[in-house]
Amino acid sequence: MLELLMRALIGGLGVAAVAGPLGAFVVWRRMAYFGDTLAHSALLGVALGFLLDINLNLAIVVLCVGLALVLVTLQKKQIIATDTLLGILAHSSLSLGLVAVSFLDNVRIDLMAYLFGDLLAISQTDLYWIYGGGLAVMALLVAFWRPLLALTVNEELAKVEGYPVETIRLLLMLLVAVVIAVAMKIVGVLLITSLMIIPAATSRKLSQTPVQMASIAGVLGCLSVCGGLWASYHWDTPTGPSVVVCAAFLFLLAYTLPTRKMAA
Repeated sequence: MLELLMRALIGGLGVAAVAGPLGAFVVWRRMAYFGDTLAHSALLGVALGFLLDINLNLAIVVLCVGLALVLVTLQKKQIIATDTLLGILAHSSLSLGLVAVSFLDNVRIDLMAYLFGDLLAISQTDLYWIYGGGLAVMALLVAFWRPLLALTVNEELAKVEGYPVETIRLLLMLLVAVVIAVAMKIVGVLLITSLMIIPAATSRKLSQTPVQMASIAGVLGCLSVCGGLWASYHWDTPTGPSVVVCAAFLFLLAYTLPTRKMAA
């Protein structure tokens, strides 16, 4: 049992440490619904992984990245409003994933684990994916921090300064896709974006600069994982939702404190 808890803790901390800083950009750019759309598509990636007999993590990464590219392409064509497009893709991909899972007669799937996470079932291979993907995302965040921040503050100004706006926007979407793919085992398809949004929203209350907000978001995410695991162990509650509840508790606690909000 101790080994399972340690593996779950290591995996959860690995995801939270990168989801927090990336979540700051999701909050700044109001991309929460975009994150939900990619998260809902992850279940379809699971089904395709079983159907094609390939690594599930790889299938989810490929599908999320592919959907991100489709979203960018459709947004450029401006066929319909972005929020409507996201709503269509989010629910269609989730429903298609559930239908595809129903055809897997020869494979036993714990659907609840994929929908709400199964942190205690993290394997050594999952840890490799989490830390490999997490380190790649963190490295890209650090390398492109200035252009990402410039794009977030003012896209027109970012263009004037010579930044490739379309490329940077696509990069941010792809980073979100990768984090969602590697985080599915932690909190599940339906709760993935909460691990990015809630710590980032909490840290906004406690920060004065963008760097502080991104850093504190990572710390708060790690605290949420620790608190969720502790609650799950002592009260036998579902681990993924417990992590989210802990993050929500920290959010409520932060907004009762008389601290100054970050200027942004």
